[in-house]
Amino acid sequence: MKPRLRYLTALIVNVALPWLAYRLAFPHWGQLGALAASALPLIAWMSWDLLRYRHFDALSALVLVGIVLSLLAFSVGFGRSTRMREIEDPMVSGIIGASFLVSLALPKPLVFYLARSTMSREDHRSVERFEKHWRERPTLAAYIRLMTLVWGIGMTGENILRSLIGWQWPDDPHSAIASTVLRYGVYAGLTAWTFWCRRLIKRDALRYPDDTVEQTSHLASS
Repeated sequence: MKPRLRYLTALIVNVALPWLAYRLAFPHWGQLGALAASALPLIAWMSWDLLRYRHFDALSALVLVGIVLSLLAFSVGFGRSTRMREIEDPMVSGIIGASFLVSLALPKPLVFYLARSTMSREDHRSVERFEKHWRERPTLAAYIRLMTLVWGIGMTGENILRSLIGWQWPDDPHSAIASTVLRYGVYAGLTAWTFWCRRLIKRDALRYPDDTVEQTSHLASS
């Protein structure tokens, strides 16, 4: 698959389709059913990817974990006050954003593993090159850590804002939709920023004689 088509597919599968499924299911099945419906495109994509390419899509898995945590929070909070249910969902799913930030203290942050997973889908030799470049090129490591920081801050900030929406307007029938629009809007913004960051990585790769556009273009889907 060409890089641009692959990136567009990642945006559609991980942002557009889950949001569309949520929006269509919400009027009929409520928030719990809509959350479950939003996970279906991700499960279908991951199953196809695993069966067809023997590849585990780490990015889709990350989004799916966020949805599952939201489902758990909603289920556990069932029967409690509306205000508590509304803030439990973003607070629990905010664990993912915090995990990005915490991983910055590790030798290899989360985005490193997301990028490596994406590269392994097409060529296992690309994984070896990527790990070699990680060790030998400080600018690549700096970009990976920057992407981890931005995703961590973005996801954590998104969950804080969603918590405020739930706390301030617990009985507003539109607050759940506003919260979901905010969630997927932030994901779309982070994905677009990642595409832009990819251009910087490709430009920086030109400084190295053994780099090609193909070797570095995989990073955008992480």
